[in-house]
Formats: sequence, structure tokens, C-alpha cells
Amino acid sequence: MASITLKGTGQKMPLVGFGLWKVTNQTTADTVYGAIKAGYRLFDGAQDYGNEKESGEGIKRAIADGLVKREELFITTKLWNTNHSKEHVKKMAKWQLNEWGLDYFDLYLIHFPISLEFVDPSVNTVPNWKGPDGELHIVDVPIQETWTEMEKLVDEGLAKNIGVSNFQGSLLIDLFRYARIKPAVLQVEMHPYLTQEPLVELCKSFGIAITAYSSFGPLGWVEIGMDKNAQNLLQHDVIAKISESKKRTPAQVLLRWATQRNLAVIPKSNDIKRLTENLDSAGFDLTAEELKTISGLNTNLRLNNPGEIDLKMSIFA
Repeated sequence: MASITLKGTGQKMPLVGFGLWKVTNQTTADTVYGAIKAGYRLFDGAQDYGNEKESGEGIKRAIADGLVKREELFITTKLWNTNHSKEHVKKMAKWQLNEWGLDYFDLYLIHFPISLEFVDPSVNTVPNWKGPDGELHIVDVPIQETWTEMEKLVDEGLAKNIGVSNFQGSLLIDLFRYARIKPAVLQVEMHPYLTQEPLVELCKSFGIAITAYSSFGPLGWVEIGMDKNAQNLLQHDVIAKISESKKRTPAQVLLRWATQRNLAVIPKSNDIKRLTENLDSAGFDLTAEELKTISGLNTNLRLNNPGEIDLKMSIFA
């Protein structure tokens, strides 16, 4: 299986993983089990997805059935914004490990560079941007405080690697000024409508691996009304033409556009045929011209922007 070697630990992170966003609780355990059976080894979750416990159940069953060993899996999850203070990082990591039924995470990420008021997970198992009172409560917890506690998770063996998500260049540069353990991975929105080449180059210079989410662009955001009325990339003429010439699906072309540039991807599907096709997306190459043509679709369209919820969270301004 194609992989990326993470700087610092040398651990190999699979190039194609399975994203757990919007995988429903009722089917999550079966979906994860089926994905492992199909060959997936990287699973990407988060507390706010509301399905960590069920994901862990699928993993536990797969291990019990001899489909895989724990050390063959690469489990990623994220620290939600309400747990950034030094009092809560470790407690939250342990709470999530318990949900998953695991002893350690392969990668633990700061989900967003936004610190919100603490909400006890026993009160609100699936956190949101706003508190129980329906209001947004931003608190003064600097990233340095959170990162120092993230480093302790590595020291104590609770996470093998740590990283960040939804960070831009200025924050990465600042983080490198004080980080004792450097971030291994940056996870960001990336697709042909949002190519972010300068950020990719900056990460390469730092030795940070990139995981791209929302590889299919607007698809997946339609249900929550955040697709910005953009054309579905799976139906775009440019992608369709390349898909036909390569005798591959449009989804495989979009994924290969990322993986051929050594960017990890985390698509999800509940359909076993598409699930298998996504995993097989690294089995062909696009030409340099085809890569350039796909990148030429860039319009800097960002689908996941907290600033649209509240201006005080305009992290991409």
C-alpha cells in the first residue's frame, strides 16, 4: 500500500484512507469493518463526527476476526475547539481513546486554530461551534499552550504523531518557532477548486505531510447547504474527459490528482464498489499536462470556513 513517511517518527501513513465525517452511527461499525476488509488501513475521525465509539467497535471486531492487527492500522482523530486549555487536552485525548477502545492514536490533530469555552463531553458528546446556550464563546487560549500539551501526549505514548488541521502558513511558521515536537501532518481542505499551492510548498519545506479533505469538492456539502452552488467536480467536463481517457472513474481521477503529488486523501463511501475504487485510485498516473489542467480549475472556493458562522472565527481571512 502506498504511504507517506512521517518526519520525526518515520511511521508510514497510508496515502489513501477512509474519512468518517458524516458516516452515520447506525452503520458506522459495519462500514469500518467493511472498509478494513476491503483493504483500508487509515481511518480519520473526530469527536464532533459523533461516531468514534462506533468506529472503534468496527475496528475491535475486525481485529477479533483476524482481518488486521492494531499495529497495521493508522488511526487519526482530532481535538475539538472546546478542549484547547492545558487542563483539558490530555483528559480529552484519554476520553476519545476510551471511545475508540484504543491505547494510542497514530495521529492526533488540533482540529481548528480556534479556542472555545470548555464543554464537558458527558454533557455534549457531539460538540458544536456554539455552546449549550446557543451562543459562541471564544476564550483566550493560545495555540502554544495547546501544543505544549499535545507534545506531552507523545511523551506519554497516547499519540505517536501530532499535527494540526485548518492552519494557514502564518500559524505554521509561528508554531515552528516554539514546537519541541514538530507537527507531522497538516490536514486541510483541498480539491481542484481550492488548490492552495503556496501552502503545499511551505509544508514541503518544513517536512510536514499533508492530508487533503473534501477531495471531491462541493459533493458532500450539498446536504448542509455549503456547496456554494459550485458545479459538481465529478460531473465536470475536464474531469470527465480525463476519466474517459484513463478508463478510470471521475472520483479516481480527483483522488489521483492529490496522491500523485504525495498528498494523502480520506474519501468515504458506504458503497462497497466505490469504496474499493477509491482505494485503488493510486494505481495509475496522470500526465504532467493533466495535473496542470485539473489544477487550472482553481477558483479559491473554500467550503469549510468558520468565518461564515461568525466573523470572530475568520481564520482564513
